[in-house]
Amino acid sequence: MLSKNQIKLITSLKQKKHRQQHGFFVVEGVKTIKELLQSQLELHALYTTETFNSDANPNNYRDEVLISETDLKRISFLTTPNTALAIFKIPTSKPIDANGLMVALDAVRDPGNLGTIIRLCDWFGVKNLVCSNETVDCFNPKVVQATMGSIARVTINYVDLVIFLKTTNLPVYGAFMEGENVYTKQLPEKGVLVMGNEANGVSKEVEAIITDKISIPRFGDLQATESLNVATATAILLSEFKRRINN
Repeated sequence: MLSKNQIKLITSLKQKKHRQQHGFFVVEGVKTIKELLQSQLELHALYTTETFNSDANPNNYRDEVLISETDLKRISFLTTPNTALAIFKIPTSKPIDANGLMVALDAVRDPGNLGTIIRLCDWFGVKNLVCSNETVDCFNPKVVQATMGSIARVTINYVDLVIFLKTTNLPVYGAFMEGENVYTKQLPEKGVLVMGNEANGVSKEVEAIITDKISIPRFGDLQATESLNVATATAILLSEFKRRINN
C-alpha cells in the first residue's frame, strides 16, 4: 500500500516546478519503463500491479513495490493506467555537441508534438535537440509518454535560442511557408533545423538569424491547407536531410 507521502510526491511530479524541486520525473507503461531501465537513467522507484522483470536494469535497481490497481489509478496520469509506473532521476545536462545535423525548437508548446519530435530525432539519428526556454518541458509526463523511450537516447538542452544560434558555426535552416522547396534545395550534412511554434511559427528574433528558409510544397489541387503539424513537418524535413546524406 502506498503512503500518503509517496502519493503526494508522485502526483506532484505532474507539475514542472515540483519536477525541478525533487529532480524526478514519471514514466508509465511496462515497455517504456523497460527501455529506460536499460539506459543510463537512474531509477528511483518502481510501482507495479504485477511482478516486473527487474533483470532489465543494470543501473542502481531498487526492488519494485507491488501495489493494487486502485493505488495505481490514484497515482497514474493516464486515463487507463498501464500496470506500472516508475520514477526516474532527471539526468544532469550534457554539453551540446554542435556537430552533424541538429534540431532546434522555437517555443513548441504541445507535449505530444515535443514527444514525437524527440522520437523522430532518435529514429533519424539526430543526437542533439535544442529547445528554447519557452518550449514545453521534456520531462512532462505527456512528453515522456509520447517519446516511447526515445527520451533516453536523445540529448536535450534548454537554451536562449537566439544566443545559441548566433554563436553556432553551423548553417541554420528554418521551416517557413514561403521558404525554398526542400525537395530541390541543396542540403548539407551538418546544420541546425529550426522548427517553430504551432500557432505562430518561428519567432521574428529567431527568423533574423536563419541563414536558409525551406518549405514543404503543397501538392493538393485546392492548395487550401494552411500548414502542417510541426511534428509531421519535422518528420518530412528530417527524412529529406537524411536522404540526401545517404545518396
